[in-house]
Amino acid sequence: MAEEAKSAGRLERVLRERAFAITAETGPPDSVDPADVLARAGCLKGLVDAVNVLDGAGARAHLSPLATAAILAQAGIEPVLQFTMRDRNRLALQADVLGAAALGVHSLLCLTGDSVEAGDQPEAKPVFDLKSNEFMATVRSMRDEGVLPGGRRLAAAPRLLIGGADAPREPEAGSEPSGLQAKIEAGADFFQTQFCFDTVMLGRYLAWLGDFGIPERTAIIVGIGPLKSARSARWMNENLFGVHIPEAVIARLDGADDQRAEGIRICVELIQELRGMEGVAGAHLMAPRGEEAIAEVIAEAEIGRRD
Repeated sequence: MAEEAKSAGRLERVLRERAFAITAETGPPDSVDPADVLARAGCLKGLVDAVNVLDGAGARAHLSPLATAAILAQAGIEPVLQFTMRDRNRLALQADVLGAAALGVHSLLCLTGDSVEAGDQPEAKPVFDLKSNEFMATVRSMRDEGVLPGGRRLAAAPRLLIGGADAPREPEAGSEPSGLQAKIEAGADFFQTQFCFDTVMLGRYLAWLGDFGIPERTAIIVGIGPLKSARSARWMNENLFGVHIPEAVIARLDGADDQRAEGIRICVELIQELRGMEGVAGAHLMAPRGEEAIAEVIAEAEIGRRD
């Protein structure tokens, strides 16, 4: 096997030790100034184990996610670099994997990506040369075998933790988690899920996954976030795939004098509940342009420094 280029990152160590992981996310700015990256994400330093860097979220162009991840890594904030299959063919994806590892990225998340029709340049040509699980298998081969798909050996192989996406749902009788199983077979070391505010349903979902031995084979990091208002919660229910915010949560927001503060309290409670659930490896906090709100949640949850 080729020599490994990098040592394990913090997220890999936390998951290996089965500690409760805390991850968040940030969107690259519409700017070439590195200070603008840190103005958004700097508040998360020392509070989370890793920060996801979005890749063209909403099918819109921003500062390169690879550059954004490198800026975070240089500032001491561990990035999880998202890769969507929408914009690059397999050659470009492989080159960026090597570039990411060379620039201090330890983890990546493989995604399909939003349709270009959802963005502000719908005339763009989508690529989708690979499916996300095919890309996972490619990265695993580069990492574990030190070989590119064309057969050339790498002088130094990238050490990268491979992530995939999941959406908790009500299990159907007699069904199997075939999609999740296929991603694990392709190389997924961990999963970060879509928003999940229904812990009762989540418990049933995790029990179902347990029937197939999934939690023993990978790490499930559950997506949550500080809700801004009842109105935004209803919008998420109507517009985000795989999201169901229970009516009791929306009613609680509706009845609060300060809905933003109530959303933060709800998120803190969810973290505490997730920490006690079997099969949960951590919490992934999401809030579009809401890095400071995420930092507030973590401070109130008294999780402790992650330095």
